[in-house]
Amino acid sequence: MPASPSTARAINDRLALRLLQQEGPLTAGQLKQLTGLSRPTVADLVERLGAAGLIAVVGEAGEQRRGPNAKVYGIVADRAHLAALDVRTEGVAVAVADLVGRVLAEASVPIGGDTGTGPAVEQAVTLVERVAKEAGADRLHTVGIGAPGLIDPSSGELRDSTGLPEWHRRFVATLQERLPEARVSVENETNLAALAEQRDGAARDRDTFVLLWLGHGTGAAVVLDGALRRGASGGTGEIGFLPVPGTATLPTSTDCEGGFHSLAAAAAVVDLAVECGLTVAPGQEPSVVGVVRAAAAVVREAVGRAPGVALPGQRDQVPEVAAGAPPSGNPGPAARFLDALADRIAVGVASVVAILDPGCVVLGGEVGQAGGADLAARVQGRIARMTPLPTEVRATTLGGGAVLRGALLTARDRAQEELFAPGERLPQPSPGW
Repeated sequence: MPASPSTARAINDRLALRLLQQEGPLTAGQLKQLTGLSRPTVADLVERLGAAGLIAVVGEAGEQRRGPNAKVYGIVADRAHLAALDVRTEGVAVAVADLVGRVLAEASVPIGGDTGTGPAVEQAVTLVERVAKEAGADRLHTVGIGAPGLIDPSSGELRDSTGLPEWHRRFVATLQERLPEARVSVENETNLAALAEQRDGAARDRDTFVLLWLGHGTGAAVVLDGALRRGASGGTGEIGFLPVPGTATLPTSTDCEGGFHSLAAAAAVVDLAVECGLTVAPGQEPSVVGVVRAAAAVVREAVGRAPGVALPGQRDQVPEVAAGAPPSGNPGPAARFLDALADRIAVGVASVVAILDPGCVVLGGEVGQAGGADLAARVQGRIARMTPLPTEVRATTLGGGAVLRGALLTARDRAQEELFAPGERLPQPSPGW
């Protein structure tokens, strides 16, 4: 059936706004060219969007014709302010941005494990309010939160999880109470990191891939045909619970010790480095943050000291080492450590590949970023020997900052979805995110 006039207007408005988001400020003539709409239709939508306070004249552009310069239109960036939060076990990071996603202010605060639930919640909420004030935001339109743990797919709420602090769940509810006009949503941190890697990072050319998070803990996000797969209970990607060889016990329903977590989480990486004869600089404090930093530092140092690894077809670039194999002779402690770490990571990657055949696995998180292309190449060489399914292993380009970036992208999408439909609201296809 043909679209009604109001539906057609909403479609045209949204198309123009998306182009202004992607391309930046444009003239009416450029909008006409990019949309394929007629000049009168473009003139109408420009007037309509201007009256709705969504676009405004931001300058003039000279054109190759006589007459006055053409007006340049852009999205009114301060039409709405957004907040993105990365909630970790021992702290919170916050960024506040405008409607086009430009970050205006950001900050973080550590929250110690001995902090009570009430004080921890107050610290986190106060941080959000302070950063919003620094950004000049009178109110927040949308807040996107990335947090560890399971998200209930039916309610969208953070589920109670053993091992995570109580203040996490209390914080989300308290923030909504303190910001009654804001649209607050929470998503698993690894899922948000995958969104960021797909939009701005290592998986920009992939609509099917798996992000393997290597940080304080381990996790995975599964993207198939452009859609994030959360599972029946929201637990897709809880790879830390995967039973694997090389551990002393099996994981339980309440504890991932004995699973893949015990092989590849930050504490396990530090222990492995010590076993291989490397010196691990202790963190400034015996905390989660300190362990993650120590793990990333020792991996980064090992990559700098060990001979590089070549992928098939690239041996001429790094002649010292064949694909996925240790260097000739007796490898030093740095190479032994990276080989042993790649062995461990490959166990988890091979399990994912055998079930999902994603074609691409991104090593994310702080450890994945520290290992870079060298660690990714070592893992890929092992996967090539373990499975017949072609799999490219890539290193994150966003590292630990991927969660905050993903939360901001999600908040921006949700705010624009509401604000960019000033007319009739359109039925939305499922975007997967």
